[in-house]
Amino acid sequence: MKVFNTLTRQKEELKTIEEGKVKIYACGPTVYNFIHIGNARPLCVFDVLRRFLEYVGYDVRFVQNFTDIDDKIIKRANEENLTYKEVSEKYIEEFWKDVKGMNIREATVHPKATENIDEIIAIVSSLIEKGFAYEVNGDVYFSPKKFDEYGKLSHQPLEDLEAGARIMVGEVKKEPMDFALWKSAKPGEPYWESPWGHGRPGWHIECSAMVRRYLGNTIDIHCGGQDLIFPHHENEIAQSECCNGAPFANYWMHNGYINVDNVKMSKSLGNFFTVRDVAEAYGYEPIRYLMISSHYRSPINYSTDVIEQCKASLTRLYTCRDNLDFALSNAVDGEVSEEITAMLDKRREQFIAALNDDLNTADAISAVFELVRDINTNVITDAPVKGNCEAAAKLFDELCDVLGLVYDRKKEDLDSEVEALIAQRTEARKNKNWAEADRIRDELKAMGIVLEDTAQGVKWHRE
Repeated sequence: MKVFNTLTRQKEELKTIEEGKVKIYACGPTVYNFIHIGNARPLCVFDVLRRFLEYVGYDVRFVQNFTDIDDKIIKRANEENLTYKEVSEKYIEEFWKDVKGMNIREATVHPKATENIDEIIAIVSSLIEKGFAYEVNGDVYFSPKKFDEYGKLSHQPLEDLEAGARIMVGEVKKEPMDFALWKSAKPGEPYWESPWGHGRPGWHIECSAMVRRYLGNTIDIHCGGQDLIFPHHENEIAQSECCNGAPFANYWMHNGYINVDNVKMSKSLGNFFTVRDVAEAYGYEPIRYLMISSHYRSPINYSTDVIEQCKASLTRLYTCRDNLDFALSNAVDGEVSEEITAMLDKRREQFIAALNDDLNTADAISAVFELVRDINTNVITDAPVKGNCEAAAKLFDELCDVLGLVYDRKKEDLDSEVEALIAQRTEARKNKNWAEADRIRDELKAMGIVLEDTAQGVKWHRE
């Protein structure tokens, strides 16, 4: 597999630290609100990365954190007259509802920042001892000027980064670029005991601590949204490499932005949608489909027209799979043919080649739709063969599972009354009693049962 490495700005062959195993860290949400569709993109994209690596045989250890202490969480807690913990736990629970709705697998570990305070304090103490950080009145800051490689991820020299930095009111840092590792507690704020007094961790240090604790000093892949490259990921690299004396991550993967009606999504512009908002209107699966329908590094556009197109595409996939089941129920015995085997092998290879090329989910989806076309043309025939249908269904399910799609299939059961009516209509058609057949069709339609007459027999679905 080749991936585009933000660190080197080129595609590189993925070579893992330990053969057959891959360690991945993905930045998770700050839990003070429902996740928005911008959060959904890395969740869906890197879920496919994990699924694909497992599909081709890797043992994947995938860690995704929760930032459960932060200025925004404290602000929300004060607004809702809750504790910070009540706010974070509330929105972690809402997070699970949304990610399960989008068919995102749980990470190997989902650590919380507040569960790793001892590790955070150990790293901060080490950085002070090594001269990369300093303490002032209970606050601890990291000095980027002490790290010669600062800016290597964002590919900007320190002077350019420094030009946009400033010292905020109340900050006591020495240089504008210095960033907080530990913050002294303000009156009424939650805090933890530390060598520097009561306080809480800065944002960047949390991820460094959780990476080290759950994955080690050096990991294979670190991923997240493009907006995190600077300062968050740049700062993670600096503090981790200065503390551990080892490379932090060998590959960095960043997904592109989401636009809404061709304008960058922003709370200030009022074009901001939560996953819950969109799911209530369109369902969760179209959101997932949208997030992986373009190459992960390209921007994607959300609009009502686009999400409707995603729904239509999913309908084609579901229809193909349902038609396969129906064909299988009417199939004649027989082994899978050499022609069908070759066709399926070609589509599998096409799918794998797409994802091996920097996780090109757009081309992988195209391969699935070409498989659908092949199935409709060569497998679902007037006289379907059992072996062909079973082999096609197996590959269809495999590829859709890697993409995390077609996960909401419902097995329909007809009750005895409906079964009897369909049998009566079949008998009426056999006797060329078209009026009676039409009457029964209309009766079934009124019950929400839609019939379709095919060469293999009567198909039905609920409206």
